[in-house]
Amino acid sequence: MKIFNYCTIVLFFTIMSCTIDKTDYEAEIDSQVPEYYEFKEAFSVNSGIYKVSIEALNGTFYKGYNELHLKVINTQTNEEINSSKVTFLPILSNTDGSTTSCPHSYNFEYDATNKYYSGYSVFINESINADSWKIYLSFTASNQTYKADKVATVEKQNNMNLNMTAFTGKDNEQYFIALIAPQKPTVSENPLTAGIYKYNKPTTAAGTFPDPTQYSYSEVDNYTLKLDPRMPEPSMGNHSSPNNKDLTQEDDGLYHGVVNYTMTGNWTLNFIMLNQNGLIIKGTVVPTDFTPGVEGVKSELFIDTLF
Repeated sequence: MKIFNYCTIVLFFTIMSCTIDKTDYEAEIDSQVPEYYEFKEAFSVNSGIYKVSIEALNGTFYKGYNELHLKVINTQTNEEINSSKVTFLPILSNTDGSTTSCPHSYNFEYDATNKYYSGYSVFINESINADSWKIYLSFTASNQTYKADKVATVEKQNNMNLNMTAFTGKDNEQYFIALIAPQKPTVSENPLTAGIYKYNKPTTAAGTFPDPTQYSYSEVDNYTLKLDPRMPEPSMGNHSSPNNKDLTQEDDGLYHGVVNYTMTGNWTLNFIMLNQNGLIIKGTVVPTDFTPGVEGVKSELFIDTLF
């Protein structure tokens, strides 16, 4: 009996040691969690005497949320157009011949302070084999409408803190959640930002391709994204952390909350999404049991992160 009790105690402290003394992820963080803060040209196309240039972080379109800065330049005078109506429509052509789009700003708004048109695109897939993205643009200059289109490359998102998910809610609507910040979390209470979007089902038959009414998305308003972060690895016991705050919408249209990472490693952001009336659209409660040695249960709505 004494031997059994001794072994039990040793096993307990071994498990707790694995839980507390997490492997050093510093080298993995440096290679897999890049931070990009500089906007560079990621795409350009010409129409007539004008050039349309789109800048993105690191000069690259990535799967997930992309903040975009667009400029229209007269190539003869090198002047930038600042009073144009600019539209942006990304379309993904699939190998089976079907087409789809992604959450995006169709009408870009001019930012007079920074002197560019601002918008975003949440690319749902990277460019793979025959699946290709093409960006369709239009703008006006000297009372004339110009159009242009060009194939664009969308790269894989290697930063898991900027992951996204797409799903069908209990209301039979198609939703998208994209993580926006932080790019590189710390062991602390981190401000967490995400975008929530919905596909707008067409109400009319398709017109001339590409008809933007068939590829329309909108920001979801006044929802709540309940947050329960866990470390799902067996050695972590699916433990959570204190002082997290659910995500709610603010004036910028995005959803903001707080995630408290108590150590580096693999984390799962478990969500329950509620609509304006407090009804569950997607997500399930995660068991609170501490389960060392067993992989943690995840909500039916979750996004994995790593830092």
